[in-house]
Amino acid sequence: MGALYWRDLRLGIRTGGGALTGLLFFLAVLVTSPFGVGPDLGLLARIGPAVLWIGALLASLLGLDRLFQAERDDGSLDLLILVEDRHFLPLAVLVKCLAHWTSAVLPLVIAAPVLGLLLNMEPLAIGAAALTLMVGTPAITLIGAVGAAVTVALPRGGVLISVLVLPIAIPVLVFGLLATYAAVNEPDPFLPAFLILTALTLFFAVVGPLAAALALRYAAD
Repeated sequence: MGALYWRDLRLGIRTGGGALTGLLFFLAVLVTSPFGVGPDLGLLARIGPAVLWIGALLASLLGLDRLFQAERDDGSLDLLILVEDRHFLPLAVLVKCLAHWTSAVLPLVIAAPVLGLLLNMEPLAIGAAALTLMVGTPAITLIGAVGAAVTVALPRGGVLISVLVLPIAIPVLVFGLLATYAAVNEPDPFLPAFLILTALTLFFAVVGPLAAALALRYAAD
């Protein structure tokens, strides 16, 4: 599994410029938002966490269509499916999701505090947004793995993955924003929403690989 992780990590960095593409898309969302809001810096600071989260959510969907595509093209996906251990394929999917998150999504989380300054966000709001993105974005990748597995046999499944993933990822977005805004709105408790966000990520860490493995097995039949 360690070899699979490092292999996918190197492929994610080398192939398609996944991290750079995601960062550029993330930056484009943040740069264009002030033009729609106008010169009101107070309003921009208030909607800053939402802009960060929506930009990170959309940027996280980039490259998900390639999550299993390389293995399907070279035939190694069939070998992964044919392994007799029934726990092997879900574990392999989990490792591939971790590699994809590290190579394509983690740079977005690291860049979020810097980009938050462009939105005139307070330091506390920037820290809360970065923390919730660190905890919540793995759930988006795990949900996306299910969509990628469902559409792995389709020649152009990128748009369909977004259609499948976005409705399921809405709770992650909602509780990520609730936790972020609770950190800056003093009467609101931060911990309950943050714990629910953490629970969602742990839930999808179990359900996502199992559902993706099942979809891959059906796609191979």
